[in-house]
Amino acid sequence: MTMSPTSPPPPRVPPGRTPPPPVRASSAREDEPPPVPRRGRGRLIAAGIGLGAVAVVAAWWLVRRGHGDASDGTTPGATAAGSAARSPATAGTSAAAGAGAAGNPNERPVSVLVTAVRREDVPIFLEGIGSVTALKTVTVKTQVDGRLDRVDFREGQAVRAGALLAQIDPRPFTILRHQAEAALARDRATLQSNRLNLERYVAVRKENLIAQQQVDDQRAAVAQLEAAIQADQAQLEQANLQLDYAHIRSPIDGVTGVRLVDPGNVVHAADPGGLVVVAQLDPVAVLFTLPQDDLPRIAAEMSKGPLRVDVSTRDGGALLGSGSLELIDNQINQTTASIRLKAILPNPGRTLWPNQFVKARLLLSVRKQALVVPAATIQRGPQGTFVYLVDQAQRASVRPVKVDSLEGETAVIGRGLAAGDSVVIEGQTQLRPGARVAARSQDLGSEHGPALAPDHPARGGGAPGRRPGDGPSGAGAGGAASGPPAHPRSAPTSAP
Repeated sequence: MTMSPTSPPPPRVPPGRTPPPPVRASSAREDEPPPVPRRGRGRLIAAGIGLGAVAVVAAWWLVRRGHGDASDGTTPGATAAGSAARSPATAGTSAAAGAGAAGNPNERPVSVLVTAVRREDVPIFLEGIGSVTALKTVTVKTQVDGRLDRVDFREGQAVRAGALLAQIDPRPFTILRHQAEAALARDRATLQSNRLNLERYVAVRKENLIAQQQVDDQRAAVAQLEAAIQADQAQLEQANLQLDYAHIRSPIDGVTGVRLVDPGNVVHAADPGGLVVVAQLDPVAVLFTLPQDDLPRIAAEMSKGPLRVDVSTRDGGALLGSGSLELIDNQINQTTASIRLKAILPNPGRTLWPNQFVKARLLLSVRKQALVVPAATIQRGPQGTFVYLVDQAQRASVRPVKVDSLEGETAVIGRGLAAGDSVVIEGQTQLRPGARVAARSQDLGSEHGPALAPDHPARGGGAPGRRPGDGPSGAGAGGAASGPPAHPRSAPTSAP
């Protein structure tokens, strides 16, 4: 048997035992490292991914920091040199502005819409929901029984008081009148005869030819006939009245409704329904309610003179009419804790209709020279109401305010602001105290009164003829204040 010089000699086997199987030589080279287990390989991959993510984040931060310095157009060395070259007052302002911006070197201005606090006369209204009621409503009924011959009105027709609406068959009532006239004529003739007899009895009695009793009886007969004639006259007047009732007329000026009975039907005075409903619509009444807490103020102002009431559609979109407060109800509704009021309004165009829901606005008083801002400027927080102010350095600050009342889209300020202050009306959700802003001024000519003054800080304070967007730094409309900026970071760039 031939043996390899590098192979170890085979082990000796004692007699009687089976030799072990030969050991095969490994095909791997002795200088190669042992294979890595799979679990260790996964850990290496995860560690590599983590290191790559850290490197990407660090590169992004460095790039953004360099971009922020480049957008400001300065470097730390240039900033220090510029600050040293300025006057002491300017350097102090620059230091304050730099301290405000040092919290976030990459801060960008927030685009906001600003307006100025102003003084003006503000009408104080009390609003309530009400309904229109006809000033007078009459259900026209018949007062006599009979057949309805004809109807002389159209449904929805405007009628005047005394206008003929319908007619009941007049013949029965004409006959009654003729009978009353005949009875009256008969009794008048009888009375004439008895008066002549009374004169004869009186003359004969003077000659003592008849007894006094006959004269007295004749005198009583004449008195009875005079009373009968009065009864006949009453019967004639009753017959004439029944005949007049057969002609049904409108008792008021108004508008007719739907006809309830057609011609040809027999109607009775005891019928529960009527022939038609007539409603007076000019003038018209409006009933509305207000909280009982407003009653003292309403009563006090009403004692000074009539109070104006404006009535508009239910959503307040269109004005339907104006009138005056006529009545404060004599009791308060305990269920709703409200007081009912009644206003009378002219309604020539019939824009107000019975049972129509409307919004009534009672003009209580006019507050002279009150501080007002748009209602959109008012914000609410845990400490109460506040607004965002924009100062001359184009920085936002929080100012607590007291709101006396809200009149439509206008808020009346009790304290916390002064006339001319620049407040933010749009963009508050992105603001925080001390944030840099790019202010745009609102033209309030159409909705909230005059616009901001040309020299107001929110306007940019430029020289005459300069547009709001013009400035030494090229800021947007209403961007930087007039004069050179105190610090390169305090001059806002264009609005994002």
